Amino acid sequence: MKHRNDPSCSCPGRARGGALSRRELLTQSATGFGMLALANLLADDGRIAHASPIAPKGMHHPRKAKNVIFLFMDGGVSHVDSFDPKPKLTELDGKDHFEKNNPTAGGNRKWLKSPWASKQYGQSGLPISELFPNMYPLADELAVVRSMKAEFPLHSRGNLLLHTGRNTGGLPSLGSWMNYGLGSENKNLPGFVVLNFGPVPAGGMENFSNGFLPATHQASLLKAQGIPINNLSPADKKDAIQRAKLGLLDQMDEEFSVSLGSSEPVESAIKNYELAYRMQSLVPDVLDLNKESEATKKLYGLDAADNNKKLYGLQCLRARRLIESGVRFVEVCCPQMYGSTGTWDQHGDLKKGHEKNAMVTDQAVAALIIDLKQRGMLDDTLILWTGEFGRTPHSAGRDGRDHHPEGFTLWMAGGGVKGGTIYGSTDELGMHAADNVVSFHDLHATMLHLMGIDHTRLTYRFGGRDYRLTDVHGQVIKEVLA
Repeated sequence: MKHRNDPSCSCPGRARGGALSRRELLTQSATGFGMLALANLLADDGRIAHASPIAPKGMHHPRKAKNVIFLFMDGGVSHVDSFDPKPKLTELDGKDHFEKNNPTAGGNRKWLKSPWASKQYGQSGLPISELFPNMYPLADELAVVRSMKAEFPLHSRGNLLLHTGRNTGGLPSLGSWMNYGLGSENKNLPGFVVLNFGPVPAGGMENFSNGFLPATHQASLLKAQGIPINNLSPADKKDAIQRAKLGLLDQMDEEFSVSLGSSEPVESAIKNYELAYRMQSLVPDVLDLNKESEATKKLYGLDAADNNKKLYGLQCLRARRLIESGVRFVEVCCPQMYGSTGTWDQHGDLKKGHEKNAMVTDQAVAALIIDLKQRGMLDDTLILWTGEFGRTPHSAGRDGRDHHPEGFTLWMAGGGVKGGTIYGSTDELGMHAADNVVSFHDLHATMLHLMGIDHTRLTYRFGGRDYRLTDVHGQVIKEVLA
């Protein structure tokens, strides 16, 4: 009896002349793409028995955190008005700016004191501005890094550097790298979710891109208002019809993969089809706040009169529900807060703008920490709060600050972080990161370390070289680890 491996075999499925059929070629390929197609969905009806998933790489060492919530303060919060008070600015307020080494803001400028007082809180004595009263009781949960230094004074390039470790597009986002390394804990939910409020931040979708990583690692965006994810509800309510359509897609994808010469892009697309299918039932349940108590909703500010405050509270509560359900990395963007840009970018109207933005975000951010702690989830959930840069300690007017990457502040909490910690410093005027300077590469290395990943070993081969999130840079900030 002849076998298909025999070129003269005439078994069904053998193409003329002994060539492999499309299905055979794909089945026998290294990725097993042909047998992947919608395998998780269709295995129960016997159509496909095996799958070849794009598996996560796994941990390199024991982890301290298993999830990340990134609270992105788009536009750049003023460090000297939040967690890095500078008494020297009060002394020099209104006097001519004499700092020459400031590439982002030259000309006739004057020093500008903070409009807000700061006091020390908690056993750690952490200084916190009166902009953030809900953070006072949580001082000992925060690890504040005061010596951040970025590279660019432009929002788009600053955002890309923060999110991808590069200042140009086409590279994978931090969330994509996390998903590539660890995957989602729930096969019915994506590993990387962005809770957005409309227009994406400067830098566009490149901030959340999978770059050269397989498409399964790109972000899923959930909107605050209206339907969270478009087209998630099936047009055909009958499961049999859906399966028939997916079967047709299976066949078409096989043919396209052969013409493409590579199965990986289509394999990733099919994995996304599978995920979307499974998300139909689970995502509405995860986002259903009817299961939350009225006390929890009030904690997050869902009863607020200000719609932006209510929406931000909604997204922070959703972030908790998503990680509770197994999503690996959740980023929460800012809503339309103050001014035309809707961000912390107050070149003018500093007092009015920062006060409005703090009012919108402060309660929900504090609620997230409190809620996670009450549920026993804070210890393995890493929270990051930062913008792409800080703001100048001086001003061209008397009520505004400009972009300032030379020195600024961020904080982390939970997930293996040593609370009540201050790491690094800027000079006495808040102009330059002075001691223990930290880059975004260092931040990324630290976050990956807390998640059980060695940043030097999480690599992906592309274009003839091995890439990693931190490029050839990055040192773990051991002083902020618990």
